[in-house]
Amino acid sequence: MKDEDEAPLYLDDHERLKALAHPMRRRMLSHLNVHGPATSTTLGELLGAKTGTTSYHLRQLEKYGFIEEIPERSTGRERWWRKADMPRDIRTPNFRDVAPESRAVLEEFYRIGMAEDRALMDRFGAAYLRDPDWAKASRGFGRMTKEGFDAFFEEYIALLSKYSYRADDAPPDARPLYIRMFALPADDT
Repeated sequence: MKDEDEAPLYLDDHERLKALAHPMRRRMLSHLNVHGPATSTTLGELLGAKTGTTSYHLRQLEKYGFIEEIPERSTGRERWWRKADMPRDIRTPNFRDVAPESRAVLEEFYRIGMAEDRALMDRFGAAYLRDPDWAKASRGFGRMTKEGFDAFFEEYIALLSKYSYRADDAPPDARPLYIRMFALPADDT
């Protein structure tokens, strides 16, 4: 489980955010996160991409610290990659606070993320029918002040961290789970 003093990772660097605002990189990172280490060739086969393309994107993810090579598994031209040990709490800057040249990158980051989330929502019904003990959902409505909403969000992140394991520390019965929380004003139509 998480160290209580682990600080969030802020994606406030334009180039680092840009590295995650690419659909193939996001799919590669997701695969490494869920399934563990892989090679460029393996990822290319899974994603329908050429090895040169996956190698380039893996190097971009490595450059900004999202993945790392596994030297003890890599031999010759075959390089093995894994997700880097990073905080689970990854945050983006407030749209109003980013430089104008970064706004398009931040918009793309969220566009890709929301497309991923819609795909997960489309899979939810079948996942629930397969195994309702591992597919849970909640819909809520509340009235909060800005300060209360900020506190709610921080407690949600703390709760998520409290019950989550890193892949290397997870007990045998732990499963990787997609967990999403988003909120938006109900009166902003």
